[in-house]
Amino acid sequence: MTDITPTNVTRSACAFIEGSRFEHLPSEAVLIGRRCILDGLALYVAGSDEESVRLLIEDARDLGGRPEALLLGGGETKIPAALAARVLGTAGHAHDWDDTQVSRDPAHVYGLLTHPTVPPLTAALVMSQKIGQVSGRDFLNAFVTGVEVESKISEWMLPDHYKRGLHSSGTVGTFGACAAAAKLMGLSGAKLAHAMGIAASFASGIRCNFGTMTKPLHVGRAAENGVTAALLAARGFTADPEALDGRWGFMTVQSGGATAEKLAQGFGKTWSIVEPGISIKPYPSGIVTHQSMDAMLKLVTEKNVDPKTVERIDFHAGSNILNPIRYPIAENHLQAKFSMAALLAMIVLKRQAGRQEFTNDFIQSAAAQDMQRRIVTQLDPAIEARGWDIIRSRIEITLKDGTKLVEWANERYRGGPDNPMSDRDLEAKVAACTAGLLDSARRDALVAAAYGAEKMADAGQLAKLIQP
Repeated sequence: MTDITPTNVTRSACAFIEGSRFEHLPSEAVLIGRRCILDGLALYVAGSDEESVRLLIEDARDLGGRPEALLLGGGETKIPAALAARVLGTAGHAHDWDDTQVSRDPAHVYGLLTHPTVPPLTAALVMSQKIGQVSGRDFLNAFVTGVEVESKISEWMLPDHYKRGLHSSGTVGTFGACAAAAKLMGLSGAKLAHAMGIAASFASGIRCNFGTMTKPLHVGRAAENGVTAALLAARGFTADPEALDGRWGFMTVQSGGATAEKLAQGFGKTWSIVEPGISIKPYPSGIVTHQSMDAMLKLVTEKNVDPKTVERIDFHAGSNILNPIRYPIAENHLQAKFSMAALLAMIVLKRQAGRQEFTNDFIQSAAAQDMQRRIVTQLDPAIEARGWDIIRSRIEITLKDGTKLVEWANERYRGGPDNPMSDRDLEAKVAACTAGLLDSARRDALVAAAYGAEKMADAGQLAKLIQP
């Protein structure tokens, strides 16, 4: 691996992609990779039932085309690989339940970093079907390679990327998908560099669409565009071979540049999937909300709070929560993912926040709307002064008899590398994601296939296991 400077990031990324091998992967990267694959596969199933995905399925049926990869939710229907990736990638992010990258950098705003799994996993899955007979070892290597490229670019870019209103999973996710697709296709040299250049111009997604159907479509388009970039480059389509670098390169244009000292990390010297690691989400909402939701769950269960006795809830936090979680009152299930009032109301009313709660029927119910209006979010100067690198918040419940109950969020959040979900917890999440969509035999087969991914003779068969 060569040292990276602000003018050779693209060359270094391409050298890493071209040289990656399954036998070179750290054992821990393989272990975590299997868990991320299982999580991602289950989320495709969960997302297949979302209205936004159903609309994309209808659109894909109408467009049709060369039968290269299964259309999620389309039975035996096959469509072009890139179009299949659009549907699949959107489904994987439809619930905002997919894993998130971790950073130890205090300068990073939570939310800047990417959802690393879905773009490269989607690309690897559709390209495995298009190519045919892709071994599980090659599939897993392509996936972990894509995660590494995506995560390092995300880590190195200046935080201004997110502050400007760009959605990292839609932008850098394109490079993760491109890397995974290019690896399976065997792209090298100039063609690989051109694929990254095409991906750089495709990379997009803006935060104004959070709380709408278009937010998960960012990830679907990242997967689609990454696959398209690799396919076009393979045909001889050209682009700037150093498109991550320089004055007009991706990193400068979309974030103002990179943190120079971080570039020495290189690709594959330390693997981001291992260190700092990946967070597998316990709730289908923005990662910055989970610590507070767990705090509320602890409070209402330990104190056995009856929702009918709640007069008011005050939520104190810093702007690293309050800025991205921007809806004071959620009017639908998509806005609820970015509304502390809605999320805390779920916990108070139901003591859980899963697929059943993230529905319009629940969010628009009189009980949920009333409880949301009892919740007041407040910027807390003392919490703000402690920095943005860790999610901190405080919940104060005032009961109708005047009693006050207080709980602080646990900074070692559930699902993060410092407090990871167990395999049993992950399998319970898989069951929640697939309930009513896969029978128990299909679900068990999915779990077994993911845990043994590198042993598969044809990784494209995973696509059959996720058909609802």
